[in-house]
Amino acid sequence: MHRPVARTLPLLAVVAALVSTGAAPPSAAGPGAPPAKVPVAAGYGGAVASVDADASAVGIDVLRSGGNAVDAAVATAAALGVTEPYSAGIGGGGYLVYYDAKSRRVHTIDGRETAPASAGETLFQENGVPIPFAEGQTSGLGVGVPGTPATWTSALDAWGTRPLRHLLKPAEKLARDGFTVDSTFRAQTELNEARFRDFPDTSKLFLPGGALPVVGSTFKNPDLAATYAELARKGTGALYRGPIADEIVRAVRKPPVDPAAKRIVRSGDLTTRDLRAYATKRQDPTRVGYRGLDVYGMAPSSSGGTTVGEALNILERTDLSKLSETQYLHRFIEASRISFADRGRWVGDPAAVNVPTRELLSQRFADSRACLIEPDRTLTSPLAPGDPRSPVPCATTGQAAPTTYEGENTTHLTVADRWGNVVSYTLTIESTGGSAITVPGRGFLLNNELTDFSFAPAAPGVPDPNLPGPGKRPRSSMSPTIVLEDGRPLLAVGSPGGATIITTVLQTLIGHLDRGLPLVDAIAAPRASQRNQATTELEPGLWNSPLRASLEALGQGFRQNPEIGAATGVQRLPDGRWLAAAETTRRGGGSAMVVHPHGKP
Repeated sequence: MHRPVARTLPLLAVVAALVSTGAAPPSAAGPGAPPAKVPVAAGYGGAVASVDADASAVGIDVLRSGGNAVDAAVATAAALGVTEPYSAGIGGGGYLVYYDAKSRRVHTIDGRETAPASAGETLFQENGVPIPFAEGQTSGLGVGVPGTPATWTSALDAWGTRPLRHLLKPAEKLARDGFTVDSTFRAQTELNEARFRDFPDTSKLFLPGGALPVVGSTFKNPDLAATYAELARKGTGALYRGPIADEIVRAVRKPPVDPAAKRIVRSGDLTTRDLRAYATKRQDPTRVGYRGLDVYGMAPSSSGGTTVGEALNILERTDLSKLSETQYLHRFIEASRISFADRGRWVGDPAAVNVPTRELLSQRFADSRACLIEPDRTLTSPLAPGDPRSPVPCATTGQAAPTTYEGENTTHLTVADRWGNVVSYTLTIESTGGSAITVPGRGFLLNNELTDFSFAPAAPGVPDPNLPGPGKRPRSSMSPTIVLEDGRPLLAVGSPGGATIITTVLQTLIGHLDRGLPLVDAIAAPRASQRNQATTELEPGLWNSPLRASLEALGQGFRQNPEIGAATGVQRLPDGRWLAAAETTRRGGGSAMVVHPHGKP
């Protein structure tokens, strides 16, 4: 194994500097002030990293009071439903990966949204022609049965130590008393302003007084506070049966749109029976070996674990630590291209289609694909998939198909506790602002996750495992990941960003494990994202770099993306401390906190 051993040294200096300037307990920010927002912190007693300081502070308070990582993750997620309502909330779903320190086992919960029982392959077609994406995005048609509340209950029932009613209290208070609007919240509201204005309940909530929220003002959501209080009293089952369920179904079947709106807003076919039938899935994680480590992720219906895992297997035979920056990025881009080609052909909801998960994650299959990569030329996309069931070295089989569109918003949190338990949890409502439909009087947006299905086969005559179906979960790219070393957590990471989640997590892992970057630097590094498309997306840090020209000389083509992903992670340091890491600038920077930053209690 050639993983650089000096990777933590520069990181520790960064940690020391940041702790001295604000990575202290939440109370250090001063009475009534928002918690300090810093991207890295190290200490004892546990760690939380998320995009939002209020949410991270909620998780830290749970850990400080004796709760474990699962307790803190649920409380943090509930708080993100308040402060990140356009990315996550009880109207959406997600995937949770959990390491249990006592058993040294990794578990997962699939809390992905599901299609109505009436859904068929032509859900997003009219007269055999796919409808415009916007008509699926802003509609009842795109709304799936939410999975987030059920995920919280499933996780707490299996591994939690605190009752849900206690863990929802901080988020309820945050919604009632309000949080401070930052530039990211305002910008995301502005991005959705036209959609929001077409729904009176959404406009009233997120455009107070008919205007965009002002940076520095306090944003309150009393309806969500009341909804959280009801779930605290009755349990999350209250969202799946009873008045809240009835109101969700009514909003989907007859979207509460402004009569003056000119937008086409399609109705969905969700029923109360669909909500009552929802269940999360406990399933085995994906696992691949990489550089002597064990990398665990989310199995289908997510494509994150299989696609990240296949790409790591492809890269396993190459010593990335010794390559030039150009060749390192070239290999990363090509491994991403290949694994996305295979994802598109083989990965969907295993309850509805046959997904060869074990074969996709085999080193034999990865080796048969890795030999397509050459150091002096670029593969052409769309690249045809391989067949993991009977790999043919250096060959593709079947017909190439383009990668279908996937929305780019979500949120991710990572938590570790004093006992060594770790949670990596990605949750979403799909597009920024989801469906734009707020359940009247309830204070939360409904997802538009069903638009993650292929509206039509990706290519004529090519099997597409991601077409809609009754009760089916749409394929996701969410990639919550936990890495173990000798059976104990080394790090955990995840990100939002639609299909770019996969490349973000992959690049963060190899940046840290192979290139020796401190975790916070691996997260901050400028990103590239190749998803079996004609061109690779580059953030400005790479677009404006001489590396672009050197990669173009190999045949790579690029287009610019101003921001890819927004990762968070935690890491177990050699001295027993936990390190939390988040973005330095993306989405306004993330929030990393630890329970005891200045030493053991």
